[in-house]
Amino acid sequence: MIPWLERDAPFPPIQSALKHPNGLLAAGGDLSPERLLEGYRRGIFPWFSEGDPIFWWSPDPRMILYPEEFKISRSFAKTLRNRRYTVRFDSAFGEVMAGCAAPRRGEPGTWITGRMLGAYASLHRLGYAHSVETWIDGELAGGLYGVAIGQVFFGESMFSRARDASKIALAALVAHLESVDFRLIDCQMRTRHLESLGAREIPRRRFSRLLEELIHYPRSPGSWSGASFAHEPCRS
Repeated sequence: MIPWLERDAPFPPIQSALKHPNGLLAAGGDLSPERLLEGYRRGIFPWFSEGDPIFWWSPDPRMILYPEEFKISRSFAKTLRNRRYTVRFDSAFGEVMAGCAAPRRGEPGTWITGRMLGAYASLHRLGYAHSVETWIDGELAGGLYGVAIGQVFFGESMFSRARDASKIALAALVAHLESVDFRLIDCQMRTRHLESLGAREIPRRRFSRLLEELIHYPRSPGSWSGASFAHEPCRS
């Protein structure tokens, strides 16, 4: 059994999360900015389907990416050098979320529900949630979004409509985070794709210690619309 959160109830300790399904911690509560930010600061994020209550998760182990460990293969470095694209930050947050929410081949539905769209739009207006977009020929070809607190970027989702479009956005994100002294990207759950780009799993206890160290870095929320991207040398 997991606890049901009333509106103002605190999150339970992350150590109480279930092992099966991995990381399920609580249900209920709301998606207010205050609740979401408190969750991220403790390593907890919402993930649920349309028609379900809000489920809160803190998996063990946790997939993370240190920006300096991001892998750029030789072939991808060539793609970056071609510069047949434009990268923008925070210019189309709603469109990026809609792209991430769109049905994908082989998947029955989406966890990015209408409630999630509204909740993260609120975080974006407050300067905590950000998007990175890849544009090709004036069209949004791919991108990603997530939440920035302290020196941590909590990645939520990415999408592509063209080859390597989401990887370009991720490369731009990594370059920007390194330029402003971010130390960690939270990837939440393991995927082979993220693993191929340098992400790895660490124990939840270690992840929690990292958060305690990094989220208190004094940084004011705000738009990233002035950020730019110049690709870095091959890291493979």
